Amino acid sequence: MEMQPGQMAYDRAITVFSPDGRLFQVEYAREAVRRGATTAGVVYSSGVVLIADRRIPNPKLAEASSLEKIHQIDENIACVTAGLVADARVLVDYARLSAQINRVTYSEPMSVELLVRKICDYKQQYTQFGGVRPFGTALLVGGYDDSGIHLFETEPSGSLTSFKASSTGGNKGPVMELFEQKYRPNMERDGAILLALEGLRAGLDEGGSLAQVEVVSVDQKDGTSRLSGDEIQKFVARLPAATTTGRAGRS
Repeated sequence: MEMQPGQMAYDRAITVFSPDGRLFQVEYAREAVRRGATTAGVVYSSGVVLIADRRIPNPKLAEASSLEKIHQIDENIACVTAGLVADARVLVDYARLSAQINRVTYSEPMSVELLVRKICDYKQQYTQFGGVRPFGTALLVGGYDDSGIHLFETEPSGSLTSFKASSTGGNKGPVMELFEQKYRPNMERDGAILLALEGLRAGLDEGGSLAQVEVVSVDQKDGTSRLSGDEIQKFVARLPAATTTGRAGRS
């Protein structure tokens, strides 16, 4: 994002619009998301698969289990995060609290869209008041309810979009291109996992691997299940040969 010298005064506070109607602090928050690890989600016949590339700063010393990118919100909903990890943790806690309040109040699970709208309303508040900054994280929220299977993407601005397959975070372009080419409605769970892994591989930096990938499925029949490392590598072994050697450009 390029900024002219005369525009510099307009990025000092979140409440100030530039003359061309931009909120630079929101755009900076989007940049924080673009600098995050790649994540993806794929809807299939009875659920949704969420996948994330975990960046482990020191593979020999760090406990990989402490770097969780995919979070269960309720029995029927989970999310994967890209961007600032601390911001994501606050939003996940808020989402879990909202889901539990709904269960206590109405004795039923919260619908996916209603939960996503509450998260986005919360995000949007942080684009409207002085003394705060936007959340520098994007969430892919997937789950099921009485109206079907859903996958939503939330942005730092508070906007939301529903997708059949989507990606966010760093280097999402190649992932979305592959999804557009290969996604098919009513896929089976294994097919959705393979597509998600293939998409994530397409967005890897040159020399990157799928050794530290996190995969969770939220299924109407089987509930939420997190794949073990061995299970993930069995799916990786089934992937078709890569057509490229990797893509650079993710920070």
